[in-house]
Amino acid sequence: MAKKTDILIIGGGPAGLVTALTAKRYYPNKHILIIKDVANGSIPCGIPYMFSSLKSPDENKLGLDALKKNNIEVIIDKAEKITRKEKTVSGKSGEKYKYEKLVLAMGALPIKPPIGGIEKEGIYYAYKDMDYLKKMVINVKKSKNVLILGGGFIGIEFADEISKIEGINVYLAEFLPRILGNSFDEEFSMLAEGKLKLAGIKVLTGARVIEFLGKEKVERAKFADGTQIEIDSVVLGTGAFANTSLAVDAALDIGRGKGIWVDEYMRTVDPDIFAVGDCAGKRDFYTRKDTAVMLASTATAEARIAGANLYSLKVIRENKGTIAIYSTYVDGLVLGSAGLTETSAKKEGFEIVTGSTESADKHPGSLPGASKIKVKLIFSKQSGVLMGGQVAGGISAGEVINIIGMAIQQRVSLTELETLQMATHPYLTSAPTMYPVVAAAQDALGNM
Repeated sequence: MAKKTDILIIGGGPAGLVTALTAKRYYPNKHILIIKDVANGSIPCGIPYMFSSLKSPDENKLGLDALKKNNIEVIIDKAEKITRKEKTVSGKSGEKYKYEKLVLAMGALPIKPPIGGIEKEGIYYAYKDMDYLKKMVINVKKSKNVLILGGGFIGIEFADEISKIEGINVYLAEFLPRILGNSFDEEFSMLAEGKLKLAGIKVLTGARVIEFLGKEKVERAKFADGTQIEIDSVVLGTGAFANTSLAVDAALDIGRGKGIWVDEYMRTVDPDIFAVGDCAGKRDFYTRKDTAVMLASTATAEARIAGANLYSLKVIRENKGTIAIYSTYVDGLVLGSAGLTETSAKKEGFEIVTGSTESADKHPGSLPGASKIKVKLIFSKQSGVLMGGQVAGGISAGEVINIIGMAIQQRVSLTELETLQMATHPYLTSAPTMYPVVAAAQDALGNM
């Protein structure tokens, strides 16, 4: 006899949780059940900070209190099969779950690079399993030489955090010519690289690891140019791929970006099955090409759309696509990126104009705690519509990039940004005479 529920959600990460809570608000009389295969989950974005910033790895545990308060049921089980005709999901436990509406929020799995010796002890992935992560933190802290593989967001965050542990030498290896190369233009990548080097991290760009050497445990890393370095631990920050095997077996469509195909309301080809988060397909805001952007912020936005529209289309969504808005923090330096970079815009063939500015994030800049903030904006040369932006600076940069992201989503023009009305205060913002988003827009106008 199958266990019956109205709304069944597979996956207990941020996308699954937000879908459940949103659905409860819109459909309070529906029973909601989450099944997840990890008993103790972790907050994905907080994983690097389990090494130093948090007092204990347990502080990064993904809490379920909000689910309990809303009478949302959670069961630990691994979903193994979807039978669409019967509207059931079979679990590894032998239990069957019958649903009216099914939401797939299965996330992503870390990419396993094709490197010899990758199975050796001492090589760790960014699994969202608290028990696994706690062991990783304990063992890495015992190391003398740690290699971080991958110079994207999570890679540089791992490197920054682990470098704060006394007595550990940290190497960061990226096979591309520069770190953060897919999300920032060169001048911003170089700011991050400079910060990492100042922290004593050995940044290796254009460096491809081809083999991990040692007996049972990793002892050395061998690069394509023949050089070797001695290491005790490796942390892989080489990206992830959509967890779609359950959907594939259920004959749901997969998009070109390798995620589960969904429409603008997060519905799959089966009208009673939705997909959200990293397992769901994404399309670029500007080109509508399939893209593999994986962000918790994007996942939770999708979750709110799905949760509201499970039984009827209550929240109307325009055909907007994924902006790809990021932010990161490296030893006091905040970096943010939204939309297209100058590099990616030119690669796609867009005719663009850019504007840049630097100013203090308080006024006067001599106030305690003031930082320099750098903003770069990318506009369509013909229409003047904002297409992308990048920010570097202090803590305030984290919200400035969100302003830029909203402006991109609303297709704000150069002249609208030039005449932006903003609240300012000496301790809180740049001067109204040199507000960075406005100043960068004015610079772009001059470059027209």
